[in-house]
Amino acid sequence: MSDFRLLGIHRTWEDWCGMLLGMLIVISPWFPTSQAVADADRSLMVLNAFVVGIIVLGLAQLEYVALQRWEEVAEIVLGLWLIASPAIFGYANDTAMLCWHALLGVLVVLLGALQLWQDWNLSDQDLLKHGQ
Repeated sequence: MSDFRLLGIHRTWEDWCGMLLGMLIVISPWFPTSQAVADADRSLMVLNAFVVGIIVLGLAQLEYVALQRWEEVAEIVLGLWLIASPAIFGYANDTAMLCWHALLGVLVVLLGALQLWQDWNLSDQDLLKHGQ
């Protein structure tokens, strides 16, 4: 029963994990890669990772301060976008970057889904009490 309670309540450490994931996404283009990516593909990859990471970081900070359900839905969408990004921007042939973005995207989706599940039945007043 205690395990359910641990995952059944939206805790502030989850928001800190979201902030950490955002920072990891921002720096992910400089993680070790298996192949050289073409300059045009690399610039799109860097820009995409930077934008997605900053938005994930910002949403996690916003959740920490003023929790709303739309923030969690936006995180899920961003995680799915990050998973699809290698195919969209043409750097799927770099298997290491494909794995990094897939892993980070899955973690963002799972964290967003967990938080959304935790907050689904809370009233607006209960959401405002988050972090206090």
